[in-house]
Amino acid sequence: MSKKLLLTLLMACAMQAKAGTITNADGTVTFQYKNDQAKEVLVDVQFAGRKAMQKDAKTGFWTVTLGPAAPDMYPYCFVVDGVSIMDPDNPQYFPNEGFKNSLLEIKSKDGLPHDIKNVPHGTMEYIHYYSKSLGGTNTAIVYLPPNYMMSRDKKYPVFYLISGTTDTEEVYYKVGRVNYILDNLLAQKAAKEMIIVLPYGNPTKLLAAPAANGAPQTRFGGDVFSKDLINDLMPYIEKNYRTINNKDHRAIGGFSRGGNQALFNGLSNLDKFSYLCSYSSFTSTDIAGVYDNAEDTNKKIRLFWLGVGTDDFLYGNARDYMEFLDTKGIRSVKEFTNDKFGHTWMNAKYFLTKTLPLLFNKKAAEAAMATGEPAPAKTGKEQQFTPGVMARLFPRPIISPEYTEDGVIFRFKAPEAKKVELECEMLPENVAMERDSDGVWSVKLNEYLFETFKYCFVVDSMQVTDPSNMYISPDAGFKYSVADNPKSPFNFASQGEMDHGRVSYDLERNTAFYISGNMRMGVMPAFIQLIPVEGESVESWFKVGGADAITDRLIADGNAKPCMITVSAQDLSQQQGGMQMPGFKMNKLDANDYPTWSLRRRALVKLLLEIKKQPDPEFPAMGGFGGGGFNGGGGFGGGFGM
Repeated sequence: MSKKLLLTLLMACAMQAKAGTITNADGTVTFQYKNDQAKEVLVDVQFAGRKAMQKDAKTGFWTVTLGPAAPDMYPYCFVVDGVSIMDPDNPQYFPNEGFKNSLLEIKSKDGLPHDIKNVPHGTMEYIHYYSKSLGGTNTAIVYLPPNYMMSRDKKYPVFYLISGTTDTEEVYYKVGRVNYILDNLLAQKAAKEMIIVLPYGNPTKLLAAPAANGAPQTRFGGDVFSKDLINDLMPYIEKNYRTINNKDHRAIGGFSRGGNQALFNGLSNLDKFSYLCSYSSFTSTDIAGVYDNAEDTNKKIRLFWLGVGTDDFLYGNARDYMEFLDTKGIRSVKEFTNDKFGHTWMNAKYFLTKTLPLLFNKKAAEAAMATGEPAPAKTGKEQQFTPGVMARLFPRPIISPEYTEDGVIFRFKAPEAKKVELECEMLPENVAMERDSDGVWSVKLNEYLFETFKYCFVVDSMQVTDPSNMYISPDAGFKYSVADNPKSPFNFASQGEMDHGRVSYDLERNTAFYISGNMRMGVMPAFIQLIPVEGESVESWFKVGGADAITDRLIADGNAKPCMITVSAQDLSQQQGGMQMPGFKMNKLDANDYPTWSLRRRALVKLLLEIKKQPDPEFPAMGGFGGGGFNGGGGFGGGFGM
């Protein structure tokens, strides 16, 4: 038997055993999906567009092989009888306010800049802070370099990096992989150590106020983002992390809308930023005191870096902006691609690999600026981002879930569907939804208004994640949406001005950590281990269970002690080298003991209240606690604090 035939048979056996996307040695990709009721299935993948899949009569799998494609990460989804769904057999997904895509990773034998390599890794901390500009609690993610916790006296420059339109703050982490790109560059000594802050570009969406009636999404975040960035987020970062607080040690950049926000805020605050990066974007040509004062502006900017794909739908706008800078005499570096499918995160990652080595490196930045060339001549054929393109890409949104005074309304648009139901973990059986003249199905639950629960739509017997809800349960298989009323006391949106803890994830070791925001020297915190549901990510205890929001609220109300929480399926109290000290007690809560997230959350509240009643143990005379962090063993001490 030939090797080629053997490989073909082995691949066929694997396909018959289980559905799932397969990357082949020749660079092609075999997409597979199982649905016995479907009449038509397509795959929509960034490197090939929409392609029809064929059903195997024996296995029932819908399959198609596409490519070859260049090694990289590509978003994709299946379109089943007109309804877009994520791949239910793929744990990786694209965090987004709207569309729901899975992520395909095609490896390279030579390695890629964003690969997860065997090098020291930095820490990603999820933070919440009260924003006076927003009038509510805002969120961000903070990358700390690998040596941050070991170099207690060292201060670091900061790069504020903003995701694109409809992207959440997680996208530069989960899709852009900025942390792994920088980890790899640091291991090669090809970049400076820095803190990276990933803000959420559309903060008004986090408010507890009821959603407005659906309207075309022509504004995202508005000027609230700018005010929050300068007046709330930056002061929080500089208070809680060891930062160098001057313009030569601050950079700002972003992709798409985030690039616009970065350039606008950077150019409007040249006393605060001297490194500016725009990835697939452009900004206003009307910023006072900047464009008509080129000599002064050029002196203030260390790096002005602009990158875009020539096949990007806003290439024309970006090119026009570059030409505008040239006519004003403002120096810039310009980078163009033509092989990364336009307005994509393949470009965003590539641009990061080009700019990170230049940040906070005066010689490298000046060398790059010295090579800057004029913008390409206009041909008249450039794509332009117009209001029409905006309306096509971001149509009138469906509001789901909508929280009213007496219930929760769920909506889903499926004009061709025969039957749509709501599946909810709080209900013993599915609830039928009704269709209106626009093809929007809806149902209102008058119960469970302030409960938190997982749900999905069942469209002609197929489970579908709510495409209008940005909150997703990070399960390994099918990913449910999460209903969590923003007016609940245990939702960040309603918590007001108070201290918040921080959460970090070690997804390679399947462990998560939380440390409350009011830890004090000489006070023994409570230690809690939360065990995840079998088959669910450790993220679920925070993203569905709200363990951080619950603990923050109870501590602020005086009903819980400062604490450290770890989420792990391992028995941390029995690990060798674990936290064996006088007064140490590991309090455990196993999610597998409770059938719903509502009951798990109630159990956590009960546990925190019980711990509060216990006498405070005497803090042992030992090092490791101070400056905002506690470095014990047994899985704690994941990089928190100053």
